[in-house]
Amino acid sequence: MGWRISVDTGGTFTDAVVADADGRFTVGKALTTPERIFEGIREAMLSAAQTLGISLEALLGRADILIYGTTRATNAIVTGQVARTAFLTTRGFPDVLVLKEGGKFDPHDFSRPYPEPYVPRRHTFEIDERIDAEGSVVRALDEAQVRAVLDRAAERNFEALAVCLLWSIANPVHELRLGELIEECLPGIPYTLSHRLNPILREYRRASSTAIDASIKPLMQEHLRRMEGDLRAAGFRGELLIGTTVGGCSYVEHVAERPIHPVRSGPAMAPVAALTYARLEELGGTALVADTGGTTFDVGLVRDGRVVSTKETWLGGRWTGYLLGIPAVDVRSVGAGGGSVAWLDAGGLLRVGPHSAGAVPGPACYGAGGTEPTVTDAALLLGYLDPAYFLGGRMALDVAAARDAMSRVAAPLGLSVEATAFSVLSLANETMINAIKEITVSEGLDPRESALVAGGGAAGLSILPIARELGCHTVVIPRTASVLSACGMQLSDIVAEQRVSQPSRSRDFDHARVGAALDELDAALQAFAQPLAQKGFRDHSIGYAVDAHYAAQVWELDVPLPRPRIRSQADVEALVEAFHAAHERVFSVVDPGSEIEFLSWTGRIAVRLPHPVAKLEALPGVRARESRTRCAWFGLDAPLDTPVYLGDEITPEQEVQGPALIEEPTTTIVLHPGMRARLSPLGSYVVDVGAPSSAAGVAP
Repeated sequence: MGWRISVDTGGTFTDAVVADADGRFTVGKALTTPERIFEGIREAMLSAAQTLGISLEALLGRADILIYGTTRATNAIVTGQVARTAFLTTRGFPDVLVLKEGGKFDPHDFSRPYPEPYVPRRHTFEIDERIDAEGSVVRALDEAQVRAVLDRAAERNFEALAVCLLWSIANPVHELRLGELIEECLPGIPYTLSHRLNPILREYRRASSTAIDASIKPLMQEHLRRMEGDLRAAGFRGELLIGTTVGGCSYVEHVAERPIHPVRSGPAMAPVAALTYARLEELGGTALVADTGGTTFDVGLVRDGRVVSTKETWLGGRWTGYLLGIPAVDVRSVGAGGGSVAWLDAGGLLRVGPHSAGAVPGPACYGAGGTEPTVTDAALLLGYLDPAYFLGGRMALDVAAARDAMSRVAAPLGLSVEATAFSVLSLANETMINAIKEITVSEGLDPRESALVAGGGAAGLSILPIARELGCHTVVIPRTASVLSACGMQLSDIVAEQRVSQPSRSRDFDHARVGAALDELDAALQAFAQPLAQKGFRDHSIGYAVDAHYAAQVWELDVPLPRPRIRSQADVEALVEAFHAAHERVFSVVDPGSEIEFLSWTGRIAVRLPHPVAKLEALPGVRARESRTRCAWFGLDAPLDTPVYLGDEITPEQEVQGPALIEEPTTTIVLHPGMRARLSPLGSYVVDVGAPSSAAGVAP
């Protein structure tokens, strides 16, 4: 296997992982540089190269593959820094994006304003055409009217066009012609056709994904072009791949045409890594995944040996934010990372997050101009972090700046700086606990029956008392915890999904049309794989699934097909049984007498990449440690004189009893009293957290 580099740009840090020819991991980490993303990437790769004792040019020259995960698209959507986009839809349906799917969790709550649509209503253009649900043309496309609309779009300086016509999934002829007219009248203007991007029945979801994709096309195409140019100029000659939200990666040309797919790709990769680590430690097929970064706390789930996916990914609040509308790894995020800011509300109560200090200026202790107290500042003041050993000694932390920032919150509360810092961590822990409960208890999973795989640079600071409170007895913290998403990229494959809408029912199954739909999916996926095969990536597998529900239901379940084709009644019965099993797992009830409706069919291809061994050798710090103990707070009574262990001094199967601090170059593990950790032969810390405490988020 050749060398492989994966890079994940987060809100605070940029992570790089290098897998050498033997599959061993080397980690590099640097602050993210929002104004010029490649600078942070270069510094992270340089850090890894220095650990390996080679130059950056030599590292890039040895790499066959570089996988890049970016938050650029996500940040642009959330902050509204997207292209000026026009939305073109069938006459009579201008409010698809306005009405959403209700816009509120409680429709009778009039204290909350109705959310704004992703594309403003004034940027919507109605097109004279109509196709019915059977695909018949009811009203022909008025090309003269379309040309007039495109002229107005040009006059109003729109930078992208999103086209979502009613029932284009049944017959795309009008959308296709509209695309041709856009290329003729507005050459060079990016556009997205809904039936190509996301051919599903639900109009809002199809429209939302189309609008999001079109709006970020100019930005992402320029970003990917510049990124590839910077890498080539730095000496990289291998294959550049981009991480995607389905937990895989894809080649640049494919992503540039569908830039919605990298949205939230970073968080999607952490469960991919966690699945591998849980298997290596023989912890079964179910695991919680908690990734604590500098900006957010992300929670995912591995269930029955598979990463759990969803079609309910909202950017912003559920119902009120923006729905991606495409399949994605199910990751729930809350603003409770290491950079989350502590503040007092109008009533004088202490709050933590959701806003973050980010990479610029960062927590106060970074000494880069930050003045607001953060979770990282709190951890430093409680003695959990060594100010001279952050990032293995490559970055010094400013204790005085952290104390000054925390005192601004402590003084109005009438508390000591340490008591306030402990309260900040406790509040952040409570937010994280609720996020984990949402993806477990609310989904019918008992967290006490699962191991927890922890990642993120701040993973070891508070995840252990959180796991204890939830009743998770075993926590795995890999030595690669601080770069878990970048590790997921190393362990991922090239993945693509294709969808087609072809309704059918269990009692009168249309074998011919469904067979044709599956053949169409297969042809599209084989076409995706062909250029990869020419580059040497030939080993692939294809699986199929269907969105289905009982005929009287509204929402569908995603059901994997037991067999690749449905040619006989026995095949239909096997699919029906698979649906019943999925329904019982999710809702704990089945209705064998009800007819089942099958709607959209999905094909998923995974082109296998050579995988490294997912093991990180002990990383040396940049200086020798002197002190072997440090005062640390594990409650509000008094600090404890706490043993400090360096990761490169711990031998496999050695057991460390809490209270203790285990310092790795890119993360610190805080063992509370009553906990014990051992280093597995595979390079992960396996922690027994003991019995739950009496109060959520508060250390015993």
